[in-house]
Amino acid sequence: MAGGFLGKTLAAVSLSVALASVTVKSLGGCSVAACRNSLSSCRFHVNSNMMSGFNGTIENSHNKARTSPYPGSKVQRSQVPNDKVGWLVEWHDYNPVEYTAVSVLAGPQWADPQINESNFSPKFNEKDGQVERKSQNGLYEVENGRPRNPAGRTGLVGRGLLGRWGPNHAADPIITRWKRDRSGNKITHPISGKNILQFVAIKRKDCGEWAIPGGMVDPGEKISATLKREFGEEALNSLQKSSAEKRELQEKLHKLFSQEHLVIYKGYVDDPRNTDNAWIETEAVNYHDETGEIMDNLALEAGDDAGKVKWMDISDKLKLYASHVQFIKRVAEKRDAHWSEDSETGCPG
Repeated sequence: MAGGFLGKTLAAVSLSVALASVTVKSLGGCSVAACRNSLSSCRFHVNSNMMSGFNGTIENSHNKARTSPYPGSKVQRSQVPNDKVGWLVEWHDYNPVEYTAVSVLAGPQWADPQINESNFSPKFNEKDGQVERKSQNGLYEVENGRPRNPAGRTGLVGRGLLGRWGPNHAADPIITRWKRDRSGNKITHPISGKNILQFVAIKRKDCGEWAIPGGMVDPGEKISATLKREFGEEALNSLQKSSAEKRELQEKLHKLFSQEHLVIYKGYVDDPRNTDNAWIETEAVNYHDETGEIMDNLALEAGDDAGKVKWMDISDKLKLYASHVQFIKRVAEKRDAHWSEDSETGCPG
């Protein structure tokens, strides 16, 4: 009993600190006076940081992790209303559906065994051999041997398509350049007056949505290596290159990925693959080719999980997979690039 209480207390404190941190950051360029009496107008900033839903009080939060059918299946989640998302909200009638995909149950190298197997004793909230089971959002609670999604209920237990119980760590490389005319001059948006930024987008084979290239971090792999590997596999089709072509490609990628970069986001992601017991966390990093010369020497070619790849203009018109729009919006802000045609008033995005 004491252990369960301690777990809930630690989880609540950890997530409260995370939420407080995000709230402070969200005020960014917004004056305290402008936001003091309009908390509701600034509340969406918490959503944009994918930290919402932790306390079950924020509307329209934790949405994609509650959608049905579950990706790649006909499984319907139990419906979870906004006010019942948070674990601190009592819900005795909560009856989530159990589902783990056959591809995960087959026991591939990238997946954990079932939680009740005798030879499986995962060390949650810590580094477990080569597998990172720590969350970037702090401690998460473990109940009946199963980790609980720190963002709240999803209407589905098990692992779905995810290999690991608890956090499944991913990396999303955001490669950008300035949009230029035929003379090489930066193109400015006629309304906002800001330069237009472009990023490399891939069209996912599994759902057909456009997204940032990216993927899961292999056990023991550094995030920097994952970022480079995933971009090469999905946006440059590196897996199908000859040995000589791979060596040449690696040299060019090294030049791109060894330059100064911006960490755009680290933490929980509202993803349709998430369950009550398994969820995606990512590190999104922006590598910017200021002159465009590096990427001019790299021919985009879809590969691996990508069906198509292209340069895409950045603006608020984008429709992307999972929480990727929020990542791209933050890149535009950091680079002082065009985002919206609307005049910026009150709290900036």
